[in-house]
Amino acid sequence: MNQDQVKAKLLAIEDAPLEFSLVFSGKSSKKVNGLYKPESREIIIHNRNFAAGGEQNENLLLYTAIHEYAHHLHACSRGGTLQARAHTSEFWAIFHGLLEKAQAKKIYHDVFQGSPELEKLTEIIREKFLLENGSIVKEMGRQLLKAHDLCASLGVRFEDYVDRVLRIPRVAANMAIRMHQYDLDPAVGADNMRFLAGIRNGGDREAAEKALLGGKSPDTVKTAFRSKNAEEDPKLHLEKEKARLERTIETLTKRLAEVKKELAR
Repeated sequence: MNQDQVKAKLLAIEDAPLEFSLVFSGKSSKKVNGLYKPESREIIIHNRNFAAGGEQNENLLLYTAIHEYAHHLHACSRGGTLQARAHTSEFWAIFHGLLEKAQAKKIYHDVFQGSPELEKLTEIIREKFLLENGSIVKEMGRQLLKAHDLCASLGVRFEDYVDRVLRIPRVAANMAIRMHQYDLDPAVGADNMRFLAGIRNGGDREAAEKALLGGKSPDTVKTAFRSKNAEEDPKLHLEKEKARLERTIETLTKRLAEVKKELAR
Protein backbone atom coordinates (compact mmCIF):
# COMPACT_ATOMS: atom_id res chain seq x y z
CA MET A 1 0.00 0.00 0.00
CA ASN A 2 1.16 3.51 -0.74
CA GLN A 3 0.16 6.61 1.19
CA ASP A 4 -2.68 7.51 -1.20
CA GLN A 5 -4.19 4.04 -0.85
CA VAL A 6 -4.02 4.25 2.94
CA LYS A 7 -5.76 7.64 2.93
CA ALA A 8 -8.46 6.27 0.63
CA LYS A 9 -9.07 3.40 3.04
CA LEU A 10 -9.40 5.81 5.97
CA LEU A 11 -11.96 7.88 4.10
CA ALA A 12 -13.82 4.68 3.19
CA ILE A 13 -14.11 3.87 6.89
CA GLU A 14 -15.47 7.32 7.77
CA ASP A 15 -15.38 10.67 5.99
CA ALA A 16 -13.61 13.58 7.69
CA PRO A 17 -15.22 17.04 8.13
CA LEU A 18 -11.83 18.72 7.63
CA GLU A 19 -9.23 17.96 4.96
CA PHE A 20 -6.03 16.22 6.05
CA SER A 21 -2.86 14.85 4.50
CA LEU A 22 -1.22 11.48 5.02
CA VAL A 23 2.45 10.93 4.22
CA PHE A 24 4.97 8.14 4.63
CA SER A 25 8.11 9.42 6.33
CA GLY A 26 10.32 6.88 4.60
CA LYS A 27 11.93 6.30 8.00
CA SER A 28 11.75 3.90 10.91
CA SER A 29 11.25 4.91 14.53
CA LYS A 30 11.82 2.99 17.76
CA LYS A 31 9.46 5.31 19.65
CA VAL A 32 6.29 5.48 17.55
CA ASN A 33 4.81 4.03 14.38
CA GLY A 34 3.07 7.26 13.47
CA LEU A 35 1.96 10.67 14.67
CA TYR A 36 -0.62 13.37 14.02
CA LYS A 37 0.08 17.10 13.76
CA PRO A 38 -3.16 19.01 14.52
CA GLU A 39 -1.71 22.38 13.43
CA SER A 40 -1.14 21.18 9.85
CA ARG A 41 -3.72 18.34 9.99
CA GLU A 42 -1.03 15.91 8.87
CA ILE A 43 -0.78 12.18 9.57
CA ILE A 44 2.77 10.84 9.36
CA ILE A 45 3.40 7.10 9.16
CA HIS A 46 6.90 5.72 9.73
CA ASN A 47 6.46 3.14 7.01
CA ARG A 48 9.94 1.67 7.44
CA ASN A 49 8.62 0.16 10.70
CA PHE A 50 6.54 -2.11 8.44
CA ALA A 51 9.22 -2.73 5.80
CA ALA A 52 8.93 -6.52 6.08
CA GLY A 53 5.77 -6.28 3.98
CA GLY A 54 3.12 -8.97 3.78
CA GLU A 55 -0.53 -8.93 4.77
CA GLN A 56 0.15 -8.86 8.52
CA ASN A 57 2.46 -5.84 8.30
CA GLU A 58 0.04 -4.01 6.00
CA ASN A 59 -2.69 -4.63 8.55
CA LEU A 60 -0.46 -3.26 11.34
CA LEU A 61 0.33 -0.21 9.22
CA LEU A 62 -3.38 0.34 8.69
CA TYR A 63 -3.97 -0.07 12.45
CA THR A 64 -1.48 2.76 13.04
CA ALA A 65 -3.10 4.90 10.36
CA ILE A 66 -6.55 4.43 11.92
CA HIS A 67 -5.13 5.42 15.30
CA GLU A 68 -3.72 8.69 13.90
CA TYR A 69 -6.90 9.28 11.90
CA ALA A 70 -8.85 9.03 15.16
CA HIS A 71 -6.75 11.96 16.43
CA HIS A 72 -7.76 13.93 13.34
CA LEU A 73 -11.46 13.17 13.77
CA HIS A 74 -11.16 14.03 17.47
CA ALA A 75 -9.61 17.37 16.50
CA CYS A 76 -12.41 17.92 13.96
CA SER A 77 -15.00 17.45 16.71
CA ARG A 78 -13.23 20.14 18.74
CA GLY A 79 -13.04 22.71 15.97
CA GLY A 80 -9.64 21.63 14.69
CA THR A 81 -7.71 21.70 17.97
CA LEU A 82 -6.64 19.13 20.54
CA GLN A 83 -6.01 19.25 24.27
CA ALA A 84 -2.51 18.78 25.67
CA ARG A 85 -3.54 15.25 26.68
CA ALA A 86 -4.48 13.67 23.38
CA HIS A 87 -5.40 10.15 24.56
CA THR A 88 -8.65 10.93 26.37
CA SER A 89 -11.67 8.65 26.80
CA GLU A 90 -13.31 10.54 23.94
CA PHE A 91 -10.33 9.75 21.68
CA TRP A 92 -10.36 6.03 22.55
CA ALA A 93 -14.09 5.88 21.86
CA ILE A 94 -13.51 7.38 18.38
CA PHE A 95 -10.59 5.03 17.70
CA HIS A 96 -12.46 1.89 18.79
CA GLY A 97 -15.48 2.96 16.74
CA LEU A 98 -13.29 3.33 13.64
CA LEU A 99 -11.81 -0.13 14.17
CA GLU A 100 -15.29 -1.65 14.40
CA LYS A 101 -16.36 0.08 11.17
CA ALA A 102 -13.14 -0.97 9.42
CA GLN A 103 -13.66 -4.60 10.41
CA ALA A 104 -17.30 -4.54 9.32
CA LYS A 105 -16.22 -3.20 5.90
CA LYS A 106 -13.39 -5.78 5.73
CA ILE A 107 -10.82 -3.01 5.33
CA TYR A 108 -8.93 -4.17 8.42
CA HIS A 109 -8.88 -7.35 10.51
CA ASP A 110 -8.41 -7.47 14.28
CA VAL A 111 -4.71 -7.51 15.17
CA PHE A 112 -5.50 -9.52 18.33
CA GLN A 113 -7.05 -12.41 16.43
CA GLY A 114 -5.16 -15.24 14.79
CA SER A 115 -2.97 -16.29 17.73
CA PRO A 116 -4.28 -19.46 19.45
CA GLU A 117 -1.97 -18.81 22.43
CA LEU A 118 -3.29 -15.28 22.95
CA GLU A 119 -6.91 -16.40 22.52
CA LYS A 120 -6.42 -19.15 25.12
CA LEU A 121 -4.80 -16.69 27.55
CA THR A 122 -7.65 -14.24 26.99
CA GLU A 123 -10.19 -16.88 28.05
CA ILE A 124 -8.17 -17.64 31.19
CA ILE A 125 -8.02 -13.96 32.14
CA ARG A 126 -11.74 -13.47 31.51
CA GLU A 127 -12.93 -16.55 33.38
CA LYS A 128 -10.40 -16.89 36.20
CA PHE A 129 -9.80 -13.24 37.01
CA LEU A 130 -12.43 -10.86 35.58
CA LEU A 131 -15.40 -13.12 36.30
CA GLU A 132 -14.15 -14.38 39.67
CA ASN A 133 -13.08 -10.92 40.84
CA GLY A 134 -16.43 -9.46 39.83
CA SER A 135 -18.27 -12.28 41.61
CA ILE A 136 -16.25 -11.75 44.80
CA VAL A 137 -16.94 -8.01 44.91
CA LYS A 138 -20.64 -8.58 44.21
CA GLU A 139 -20.82 -11.17 47.00
CA MET A 140 -19.04 -8.74 49.32
CA GLY A 141 -21.84 -6.28 48.55
CA ARG A 142 -24.39 -8.87 49.67
CA GLN A 143 -22.55 -9.43 52.95
CA LEU A 144 -22.14 -5.67 53.49
CA LEU A 145 -25.88 -5.25 53.10
CA LYS A 146 -26.37 -7.85 55.86
CA ALA A 147 -23.88 -5.94 58.02
CA HIS A 148 -25.83 -2.74 57.35
CA ASP A 149 -29.04 -4.34 58.63
CA LEU A 150 -27.26 -5.77 61.69
CA CYS A 151 -25.77 -2.38 62.53
CA ALA A 152 -29.23 -0.83 62.27
CA SER A 153 -30.68 -3.45 64.63
CA LEU A 154 -27.90 -2.76 67.15
CA GLY A 155 -28.41 0.98 66.90
CA VAL A 156 -24.88 1.67 65.64
CA ARG A 157 -23.76 3.51 62.55
CA PHE A 158 -22.93 1.33 59.54
CA GLU A 159 -20.57 4.05 58.24
CA ASP A 160 -18.55 3.87 61.47
CA TYR A 161 -18.40 0.07 61.11
CA VAL A 162 -17.06 0.47 57.56
CA ASP A 163 -14.53 3.12 58.65
CA ARG A 164 -13.17 1.63 61.86
CA VAL A 165 -13.88 -2.10 61.76
CA LEU A 166 -13.55 -3.01 58.08
CA ARG A 167 -11.26 -0.04 57.35
CA ILE A 168 -12.35 0.32 53.72
CA PRO A 169 -13.48 3.48 51.90
CA ARG A 170 -17.22 4.14 52.22
CA VAL A 171 -17.45 4.72 48.46
CA ALA A 172 -16.08 1.22 47.82
CA ALA A 173 -18.52 -0.32 50.30
CA ASN A 174 -21.51 1.49 48.81
CA MET A 175 -20.44 0.54 45.27
CA ALA A 176 -20.20 -3.13 46.24
CA ILE A 177 -23.68 -2.98 47.79
CA ARG A 178 -25.13 -1.45 44.62
CA MET A 179 -23.41 -4.11 42.49
CA HIS A 180 -25.35 -6.70 44.47
CA GLN A 181 -28.62 -4.75 44.52
CA TYR A 182 -28.51 -4.09 40.76
CA ASP A 183 -27.57 -7.76 40.13
CA LEU A 184 -24.77 -6.79 37.76
CA ASP A 185 -23.15 -9.45 35.58
CA PRO A 186 -19.69 -10.27 37.03
CA ALA A 187 -18.47 -11.21 33.53
CA VAL A 188 -17.81 -7.51 32.81
CA GLY A 189 -15.24 -7.41 35.64
CA ALA A 190 -15.17 -5.48 38.91
CA ASP A 191 -13.96 -2.19 37.39
CA ASN A 192 -16.77 -2.08 34.84
CA MET A 193 -19.24 -3.11 37.56
CA ARG A 194 -18.21 -0.01 39.54
CA PHE A 195 -18.96 2.14 36.50
CA LEU A 196 -22.33 0.44 36.01
CA ALA A 197 -23.18 0.79 39.70
CA GLY A 198 -22.82 4.54 39.31
CA ILE A 199 -25.62 4.67 36.68
CA ARG A 200 -28.85 5.37 38.53
CA ASN A 201 -31.23 4.95 35.61
CA GLY A 202 -32.09 1.25 35.26
CA GLY A 203 -32.62 1.38 31.50
CA ASP A 204 -29.32 3.16 30.90
CA ARG A 205 -27.51 0.78 33.24
CA GLU A 206 -28.92 -2.26 31.44
CA ALA A 207 -28.02 -0.81 28.04
CA ALA A 208 -24.46 -0.02 29.19
CA GLU A 209 -24.01 -3.53 30.62
CA LYS A 210 -25.33 -5.09 27.41
CA ALA A 211 -22.88 -2.99 25.36
CA LEU A 212 -19.93 -4.10 27.51
CA LEU A 213 -20.96 -7.75 27.30
CA GLY A 214 -21.38 -7.30 23.54
CA GLY A 215 -17.74 -6.31 23.11
CA LYS A 216 -17.82 -2.51 23.31
CA SER A 217 -14.82 -0.97 25.06
CA PRO A 218 -15.32 0.79 28.43
CA ASP A 219 -14.30 4.15 26.93
CA THR A 220 -16.84 3.74 24.12
CA VAL A 221 -19.65 2.96 26.56
CA LYS A 222 -18.70 5.71 29.04
CA THR A 223 -18.42 8.34 26.30
CA ALA A 224 -21.77 7.33 24.82
CA PHE A 225 -23.40 7.47 28.24
CA ARG A 226 -21.98 10.93 29.01
CA SER A 227 -23.07 12.21 25.60
CA LYS A 228 -26.55 10.77 26.07
CA ASN A 229 -26.96 12.48 29.43
CA ALA A 230 -25.69 15.79 28.07
CA GLU A 231 -28.16 15.61 25.16
CA GLU A 232 -31.10 14.58 27.32
CA ASP A 233 -30.71 17.16 30.09
CA PRO A 234 -28.56 20.17 29.16
CA LYS A 235 -30.17 22.18 31.97
CA LEU A 236 -28.99 19.67 34.59
CA HIS A 237 -25.50 19.75 33.09
CA LEU A 238 -25.40 23.55 33.31
CA GLU A 239 -26.78 23.55 36.84
CA LYS A 240 -24.02 21.18 37.97
CA GLU A 241 -21.39 23.34 36.29
CA LYS A 242 -22.90 26.44 37.94
CA ALA A 243 -22.74 24.76 41.36
CA ARG A 244 -19.10 23.76 40.81
CA LEU A 245 -18.18 27.29 39.77
CA GLU A 246 -19.97 28.81 42.75
CA ARG A 247 -18.11 26.49 45.13
CA THR A 248 -14.82 27.40 43.49
CA ILE A 249 -15.57 31.12 43.72
CA GLU A 250 -16.54 30.79 47.38
CA THR A 251 -13.34 28.89 48.19
CA LEU A 252 -11.16 31.37 46.32
CA THR A 253 -12.92 34.34 47.95
CA LYS A 254 -12.24 32.94 51.42
CA ARG A 255 -8.63 32.23 50.54
CA LEU A 256 -8.20 35.76 49.13
CA ALA A 257 -9.50 37.24 52.38
CA GLU A 258 -7.05 35.10 54.36
CA VAL A 259 -4.13 36.18 52.18
CA LYS A 260 -5.08 39.86 52.49
CA LYS A 261 -5.30 39.50 56.28
CA GLU A 262 -1.89 37.81 56.40
CA LEU A 263 -0.36 40.49 54.19
CA ALA A 264 -1.79 43.23 56.42
CA ARG A 265 -0.40 41.51 59.50
